[in-house]
Amino acid sequence: MELYGYPLKAKFNQPRPPPPKVLPATSTMAASYKNRIPYHPESFNMPWMPNSYYKAAALNPTLSPLSESFPGLPSTKIVPFISERPNGVFTRHTLDDWHRSNMTNYKESETTRHNAERLRADLTRTIKDVYQQAKRTQGESTKNLGERVNDIEYWKSELCIELDAMIRETNSLADMQKRLERALADTEGPFQVAHKCLLNREKRMGIDLVHDDVEKQLITEIKIIRSCRERLQQCLDTVNSQLMCNKEARQELEKDLADKQMGHHIDSKCYQLKNHSRGIHYFRGVERIDATVSVPETWARFTDNNIFRSQSARATSAKLRASTESLLMGTADEMWRQFSKVNDAFTSRITETANAKSKIQTHLAKTRQEIFQIETKIQVIQKTIRDKEVQLKVAQTRLDERTRRPNVELCRDAAQIRLVQEVNEINETLRNLHQCLRASEDMLQMLVRSKGVLEHDLVVKNNSLFIDQERCMGMRKSYPSTVQILGYV
Repeated sequence: MELYGYPLKAKFNQPRPPPPKVLPATSTMAASYKNRIPYHPESFNMPWMPNSYYKAAALNPTLSPLSESFPGLPSTKIVPFISERPNGVFTRHTLDDWHRSNMTNYKESETTRHNAERLRADLTRTIKDVYQQAKRTQGESTKNLGERVNDIEYWKSELCIELDAMIRETNSLADMQKRLERALADTEGPFQVAHKCLLNREKRMGIDLVHDDVEKQLITEIKIIRSCRERLQQCLDTVNSQLMCNKEARQELEKDLADKQMGHHIDSKCYQLKNHSRGIHYFRGVERIDATVSVPETWARFTDNNIFRSQSARATSAKLRASTESLLMGTADEMWRQFSKVNDAFTSRITETANAKSKIQTHLAKTRQEIFQIETKIQVIQKTIRDKEVQLKVAQTRLDERTRRPNVELCRDAAQIRLVQEVNEINETLRNLHQCLRASEDMLQMLVRSKGVLEHDLVVKNNSLFIDQERCMGMRKSYPSTVQILGYV
């Protein structure tokens, strides 16, 4: 916005001459930056007000004609030097000129003050925008530093978790030989349990005596146990090479974790720095120094690769332990897997039987409720039939009485016609009600028979649940245990 009477651009954005002396840094960190020259922002070299303000203020008022000082105003009327008044008084201006001059001065003053107010408002808004922009920029930098600290904390936690897991895996792998020496194979117990489960399941009744998946898995378990008892194999795999791989992965994790801790310390310190913090200085040209060796993608990928290598080493180590234990106790491990499959089949079958039992109970309850409702409806129909019969008696009695009217009074009037229609309608209604009553009684018999079937099926399902859940699963939950199968004792 261009102001009247002022230059188009202010000069407060011109740099001030640099200060004569640079103060030394007070922080202990200054020694590491001794080759750098402190940085002075150019914004501090700017004058507070434009030069044109001082030039305008230094002008001395003159008595030049208003037409020259203010070219936009009308010319002043010049009175003659010789007065035309009879008294001979000499006057240069008239009273109207005096009032007009005052009004002109008032308007000029008001215009000048208005322009000054607009300039002050512009300056206030500009200063406010500068402060807001600086605050927003510093806030964004602080936010980015906070996000960086959070990222480092996340990867630190991931590294700590993976390092702990690697240490546990290495210890487990180191103890493998001792555990393998104490391993014992026990196949007789699971063999007897599988046979008892088959014998108990022969006591199922009715439709539940089926060749289901549980019975198939039990037969397979018996075959596997017999095979495992015949071919007990023991073998020892080399664990030292895997231990070396685990050690190398652990060293990489520890080195990366130490770097993350140092970076977290530095970025946390930068994040906590404020405008009033101690130890902040100028470091001219530091923004042009690029000492970075990675970008966020490669930085995250490096740690992710370390964790992935460690996880791969741990997975290989776990497979090696499982393979070693399988070679030393292959029969026990195979028996345990089949044991788990049989337990899963039992669980699935028990769940299926329990769902069927629940549905039977639901249908039985609904059937009983329906029986009660049908019986109630039968009673309602019977009561309705009795009420209609009374109504029929009333209508027929009326017709019978009207037959005794004398001579010409035996008129086929509207009452006679309506009574005949009423009798016919009641007879039709009674036929329909009797049909509904017979249908309801037939349905009641079918519901009673369905109730008996459901109750019998419920007894069968209870017996199957007792055999599978109490007898069979009761034995399979207690033996064999994981400690006995895997040889921890």
